[in-house]
Amino acid sequence: MARWQPGARERLVLAAVDLFAEHGYDATTVAQIADRAGVTKSTFFRHFPDKRELLVAGQDALSTLLAEGISEAPADATPLEAVAAGLAKASGFMGPMNRELAPRLKAAIAASTELQERDALKSVGMAKAMSDALESRGFSTSIAHLAAELGALAFKNGYATWTSTDDDSGLAPHALAALNDLKAATAHLR
Repeated sequence: MARWQPGARERLVLAAVDLFAEHGYDATTVAQIADRAGVTKSTFFRHFPDKRELLVAGQDALSTLLAEGISEAPADATPLEAVAAGLAKASGFMGPMNRELAPRLKAAIAASTELQERDALKSVGMAKAMSDALESRGFSTSIAHLAAELGALAFKNGYATWTSTDDDSGLAPHALAALNDLKAATAHLR
């Protein structure tokens, strides 16, 4: 494969997930990933600072979309309605490749403590982006943090459901259903 072909970033992610599944995260090198993707090591490092970052590719864009959706929600939206708007906007970012990679990605994360830690940081980053956007809308810090944590959990639960079914309707309905389930569950916390 020629180095100048488009899609190097996506090919690197696919190659890494496959190699992690075949050989384990620790045994996989950057050189192997680059070779499998048909690019050079320098191309790898133009896209990612290290192999760990491959599995959270797109996190910044996802966090930005969550925050934008919250900011664009109607002025009278409740915190959870604003979070729902963020989830709906960010869900459009997740496409067929994300769904296809999900089982292999889940297995790679389950097999590596380092990747489990990085995955947890991804959730923290998403929650922070949502919390900041909610605070910018004027919600108190405690309300913003609680709504953001529920939003991060709804995204995670919705993603798990979406990637484990044959439903082609996209991530949004699953993430929003998960948020509604969590909202209903909060009634039992009193």
